[in-house]
Amino acid sequence: MKLIFATNNEHKIQEVRSLLHDAFTLVTLKEAGIMQDIPEPHDTLQANALEKATVVFNLSGENCFSEDSGLEVDALGGAPGVYSARYAGVNATAAQHINKLLAALTQEQNRAAQFRTVIALIENGQPVFFEGICKGYIAKTISGHRGFGYDPIFIPDGADRCFAEMELAEKNKYSHRRKAFDQLKTYLLSR
Repeated sequence: MKLIFATNNEHKIQEVRSLLHDAFTLVTLKEAGIMQDIPEPHDTLQANALEKATVVFNLSGENCFSEDSGLEVDALGGAPGVYSARYAGVNATAAQHINKLLAALTQEQNRAAQFRTVIALIENGQPVFFEGICKGYIAKTISGHRGFGYDPIFIPDGADRCFAEMELAEKNKYSHRRKAFDQLKTYLLSR
């Protein structure tokens, strides 16, 4: 089965290809010839994922999916959440987002957090949603050089180091994205 993945984020593409293996032919936006930037204007992960998938489906007419993920920190009332990719500003770097988050938690003892992913699949014009959550906590210092986004400061429950210190296969044991994509894969293979 061919699926268009509504992203050009190379890190996400690599991670999702490792999760879906050879079960599906995964096509990126670029490979599908879709060059436009798709906005994320909504205040929920689900609405943003659906927006991106709907745009791609309307442009291509093909089965597609999108995902939106966010880091939700308990002491910050769930922030940065849906705004994780623009927490320190639209054009800010990952390091700037991380530094802003660490500064906000300087006086906090409660460092509990979770990564959450919502996938919107549009199959034959109908949306279906899947969600994955990885609970953990925010480290006090930056560690590692793998992964992307907040990986250098997020330590999943059951682990003793952050995502950025893990090989992709190890990260996938805990990953919010993996949990959501396992549901997507099970759903599609059962059809």
